[in-house]
Amino acid sequence: MQLTETHRPTLDQALEAIRTRAYWSPHPEHPKAYGESAPAEGLAAFEALRGTRFDLDQPGTDDWTGGEVSPYGPELGIEYPHPDLDVLLPAMRAGMAGWREAGPETRALVCLEILSRISARTHEFAHAVMHTSGQAFMMAFQAGGPHAQDRGMEAVAYAYAEQVRTPAAADWSKPQGKRDPLELRKTFTTAGRGISLLIGCNTFPTWNGYPGLFASLATGNPVLVKPHPRAVLPLALTVRVAREVLAEAGFDPNLVALAVERPGEGIAKTLAVRPEIKIIDYTGSTAFGDWLEANARQAQVYTEKAGVNTVVVDSTDNYKGMLSNLAFSLSLYSGQMCTTPQNFLIPRDGITTDAGHKSYDEVVGDLAASVGGLLGDDARANALLGALVNPDVKGRLDGAAGLGEVALPSRKITNPEFPDAVVRTPVIVKLDGAKPDTEAVYLTECFGPVSFAVAVDSTADSLELLRRTVRDQGAMTVGAYTTSAETERAIEDVCLDESAQLSLNLTGGVYVNQTAAFSDFHGSGGNPAANAALCDGAFVSNRFRVVEVRRQA
Repeated sequence: MQLTETHRPTLDQALEAIRTRAYWSPHPEHPKAYGESAPAEGLAAFEALRGTRFDLDQPGTDDWTGGEVSPYGPELGIEYPHPDLDVLLPAMRAGMAGWREAGPETRALVCLEILSRISARTHEFAHAVMHTSGQAFMMAFQAGGPHAQDRGMEAVAYAYAEQVRTPAAADWSKPQGKRDPLELRKTFTTAGRGISLLIGCNTFPTWNGYPGLFASLATGNPVLVKPHPRAVLPLALTVRVAREVLAEAGFDPNLVALAVERPGEGIAKTLAVRPEIKIIDYTGSTAFGDWLEANARQAQVYTEKAGVNTVVVDSTDNYKGMLSNLAFSLSLYSGQMCTTPQNFLIPRDGITTDAGHKSYDEVVGDLAASVGGLLGDDARANALLGALVNPDVKGRLDGAAGLGEVALPSRKITNPEFPDAVVRTPVIVKLDGAKPDTEAVYLTECFGPVSFAVAVDSTADSLELLRRTVRDQGAMTVGAYTTSAETERAIEDVCLDESAQLSLNLTGGVYVNQTAAFSDFHGSGGNPAANAALCDGAFVSNRFRVVEVRRQA
């Protein structure tokens, strides 16, 4: 396998990208970039998986399990291997020595080969992501394909950079005056901590899964992938590709394995506290993330949990652009993103804009109208909204009308291709931030297409509420609109103090709930929403240790 010739230039470009933070991506976003036959072949490959047994030829398979049902309606009917952990985990550890001896560069290049093969099958993966997450096809293609692959490669680049910070060998000589110097030959080897457990999520199985998977693999650790039971297929395909590449490159394929649970088994809790598990990557609810941090004491735990994302609306010189941008942010994937805005803090006396003064009621009404206009055509609405990922999201949406005055009611949309899909437009609820009883509503994450327009007394009150929200509840994103340099600085200060990623005055084609690999940090690791950032040096450096051997020269 010509790994160096094929992938070293790409690794060098990735290293340069994380240094400069400039735009770069080796994975095409447009479906046509993959060849004329790729769409049909990808769909056919996905359809061929349905109703089959997904054999990985991994040790310790004691049963078969499955049960995925597409949010668009069809049952996938795929059975996956269920693991006997007492057999599988020792088999995974057996490959560590050879993987460690390969060194940081070879590990990185093997990871890039895995990503390259996944990229070539992006259309197939897109259908797998679509029919497990409920994302519309184009979003599943981009976020589940090239954007996820970018995040994986970014993790590989950071992992490589951190590992080669220390030289592989050094000659050490300490002068002793008239006596001979003290001389040693020292070698430094990066060694993985042990088996890494990836606990996948339902909404973005590849985008949220690839950073931890590739960060751990590139730093010398076997990776056990435990997918969300509703979203197994995208990560099962990933595991199959990884095992094939590892075997072809001369390494133990059991360095990557799959652990699918039986219905209601809760295997993640069992795995999380096993002594063999030394690293855990998790995306999901705050409750289980907190449990992992408290109980998986033998492991280094990286969590992305939940937060209350806030937008401060102070003033704007592009009122139409602000409304359009926010409407898209609320609508994309039915708000089922950890970065989607939830709370809009708007002064009750209104804001100044390039279209004149706008009252609180006007701002909220115009935002509702902008969302309604964007989603007025059902075909476009289906392409943006996708489907609700699970009944819990629908339950929160249905209950939103009882939380306050509804500025924008949700409406049901039929997907003609998938009539069983549950498709709903967002709801916007008006709340008075001065009423103590409303705090319990807007200071709790309401995951899905539900947002709150919170009336506050002033922008100063907005900033105080923003600070309290991020400090107590956490936030993956903060957005703000202001024409005042002083207010802008004050918002920045809050976000710097509370470690929240901020987007200011977005009115074009970049949205607060999107981040670009190699340039944007996803989460900060500095507030309760997440204890890690995707991706920085801290995300990879504690996945390995440097072991020194000293020899008398």
